[in-house]
Amino acid sequence: MRKTALYIGSEIYKKPAFGDNHPLSYARQSSVLEMCKTLGFLNVGQFIQSPIADFQTLSRYHDADYVQALQSAGRLGKASIEQRERYHFGTMENPLFKGVFARASTTVGGSIEAAKQALAGHTVFHPSGGTHHGLKGKAHGFCYFNDPVFAILTLLDAGLKRVLYVDIDAHHGDGVELAFADDECVHTISIHEENRWPYSGKLEDQAYGRLNIPVPQGINDSEFSYLFEQLIHSYCNKFTPEAIVVTCGADALYADPLSKMGLSNTALWDTVLSLQDLSPKCVALGGGGYNPWTTVRCWAGLWGRLCGFELPETLPKNAKAILEKFDSDLIDEEDREVYWTTTLVDEPRLGPIRDEVINLAKILKV
Repeated sequence: MRKTALYIGSEIYKKPAFGDNHPLSYARQSSVLEMCKTLGFLNVGQFIQSPIADFQTLSRYHDADYVQALQSAGRLGKASIEQRERYHFGTMENPLFKGVFARASTTVGGSIEAAKQALAGHTVFHPSGGTHHGLKGKAHGFCYFNDPVFAILTLLDAGLKRVLYVDIDAHHGDGVELAFADDECVHTISIHEENRWPYSGKLEDQAYGRLNIPVPQGINDSEFSYLFEQLIHSYCNKFTPEAIVVTCGADALYADPLSKMGLSNTALWDTVLSLQDLSPKCVALGGGGYNPWTTVRCWAGLWGRLCGFELPETLPKNAKAILEKFDSDLIDEEDREVYWTTTLVDEPRLGPIRDEVINLAKILKV
């Protein structure tokens, strides 16, 4: 029987980040925590302050020269042309901002702590984690370090031989897949939108210990559930993982501006809880999510579900206020739904299972 669910967070996420005009410039992590507290989802002892990974820890996976360069550039607040070209930070995609190194290091420290707590029998939620694009020697896709890699390494350090990484972010989990491509103890599954950045994880990109499921635009809850049962559940039953690390990107939701998937938050919640039931140890991380309203609702609701709370049909006034303060240059006002600020739970987005989805399951059936 699992112990109490734990939430990993830090005050550092209250500080401004990513600068102006960046998809991650809104205060999503601090707003998720505020929403959880407002709804009474956080009991005494469930919140753990995230440790900060030190240079030695970060250099276990990332190239030492890259770690040092990011630390130095973050302190100076600027990158040289050579650094931008070599390390891909100081760019519009991966900007330098005050506290960038400390923030990224805290995210890694939080995922390491999450894995340690999972080993002790807790289900752990670290919504600031899920920076799954980070590469050994460069920033990539808004990710400076790759915290899921460190969560997995922590599980391996404990002697586990079968660790499964499942990525349900709209974008392919390329950085984690690459990190463990040659490690038979770690298997990776990524279900993501086809023909979407970073344009990897294609249908033909399969190997032992690696399953990529590129789905068509507009995938609905029914189709997602079908693929989960046909492919991911089946894979888990054969692999029998000793631990699962899942990146639950909220960009797979309907109306996220950086993807064209069409899921409800209930579909993502059901998937994470199903994965939790398939392994004795589970770490749930955040990931992408560029619609402020749907992302905060999704992750707050996921935490509530992990804790077994009954989710409210209508949000109380102080919870609505958290959502009403948001704005977004990526989403036109006429496209904003009223329920994004009044409810926590999406209506299921059910629909027919298209032939292309059925054929995808047939091709990838394990």
